[in-house]
Amino acid sequence: MKENIELYIKECVENDREAQLKIYQLFSPVLYGLCLKYMRNEDDAKDVFQEAFVIAFQKIGQYKFEGSFEGWIKRIFINKLLETIKKKKKDVLFLDVFDTDVIEEEELELVPIEHEKLLEYIQELPDQYRMVFNLFIFEKMKHKEIAKLLQITEGTSKSNLNRAKSILKKRILVVLNCKIA
Repeated sequence: MKENIELYIKECVENDREAQLKIYQLFSPVLYGLCLKYMRNEDDAKDVFQEAFVIAFQKIGQYKFEGSFEGWIKRIFINKLLETIKKKKKDVLFLDVFDTDVIEEEELELVPIEHEKLLEYIQELPDQYRMVFNLFIFEKMKHKEIAKLLQITEGTSKSNLNRAKSILKKRILVVLNCKIA
């Protein structure tokens, strides 16, 4: 499979439409899911999805076959998603925490919830919380990386993550008719 992807990438550099289609088919489910996690609605997710794929195909010649191609293309998508969110809301404000350490919230007990419902709740988070939450939880980035990428402090990143978790926890518990401790 890896050999096929490498061949498709090389053919994409030559603007081979069939190779582009193969790359699209292989990675679109993961990348569209990524767009849904960051954007507030499907229409915005579809717009960014399309724009990011165009950018990826324009820059595919820059891929050096070092590391995973999926990681490389996801980075393009994340950058486009963050750029789009910032443009849509030029004054995305991050609550600053004066660089104090934030106590990490205890892990929640596993609560059954439908994937679509959870995605909906994530999409409803305020932009600054949603961006930090997605980068930390789904992209496995450290607070230091998030802070650099979003031009905020590490403390702000930690605080926004905790606030996002708190909001999600309350939404899930309310929906499940559970009492909030």
